[in-house]
Amino acid sequence: MKIARLAARMAVGAMATALATTAIAVPAAQATGKAKPLGTTSLAEVLTKDTSGFDRNSRDFDVLTAAVLAVLEAKPNSPVKVLTDGTVALTAFVPTDAAFQQLVREITDARKLPSESAAFTAVAGLGIDTVESVLLYHVVPGATVDRRAAIRADGTELSTALGATVEVDVRTYLYFFRQVRLIDADTNDRDARVVTFDVNKGNRQIAHSVDRVLRPIDLP
Repeated sequence: MKIARLAARMAVGAMATALATTAIAVPAAQATGKAKPLGTTSLAEVLTKDTSGFDRNSRDFDVLTAAVLAVLEAKPNSPVKVLTDGTVALTAFVPTDAAFQQLVREITDARKLPSESAAFTAVAGLGIDTVESVLLYHVVPGATVDRRAAIRADGTELSTALGATVEVDVRTYLYFFRQVRLIDADTNDRDARVVTFDVNKGNRQIAHSVDRVLRPIDLP
C-alpha cells in the first residue's frame, strides 16, 4: 500500500479536546488510603532519557520518541503534550521500534524490515496530523492501569485520547501465563501484544510496550 494512500485513510476524525475528562472503562490503579502516592515523572522524561538515537536495538522506543517530538515541534499545543505532564494520570501502550518497522514493511510492501531511521521517515511521511492521531490512539487518559489491573480487564473497552476505543483481550496459557492483547480497529492485521508491563512504574503516567502499532481504522 502506498504511503500517500495510507495517509489519506488514516486521517481519522477530530482529536479529543479535553484529555483529562475522557472516560475509560477500567478502574484507575491510583493511590488510596495509606498507599504510597504515585510519582509525577512523565512518560516524556522516560522516553527522552535514551539519547543514543536510532540504533539496532529494536526493543526500545527511538521511533516513537522521534514521532512524539516531531508532533510537539510542529504543534506545541497538541493533546500529545499530555505525555510531558507527569501530574496527569494516563496509561500508554508504547510501540517498540520493531513494531514501527513492521508497520512500515506492511504499508510499503517491502521484503525486509527498514532501519529505524527509515521507519521514522516513512511514518513522518504520513503527515503530522496522521502521526498525531495514531499516537493519541495509544493513550488512555485518566487512569494509571498497571499490569495487575490490565490482566483483570479482559473484554474491557478502553477509550483513547483520540476518542476511538481499543478492547483488552486477555488469554491464559499453561493455566497461569496471561497474555494481554489489544484489539484495534483493523480487523485484518494481527493484534498488538503487550511485551513489557509497567514502564515508569510507581508514577501516575505508566506505559506497557507493545509489539505492533495500533491502527485506528480498518486498513485493507
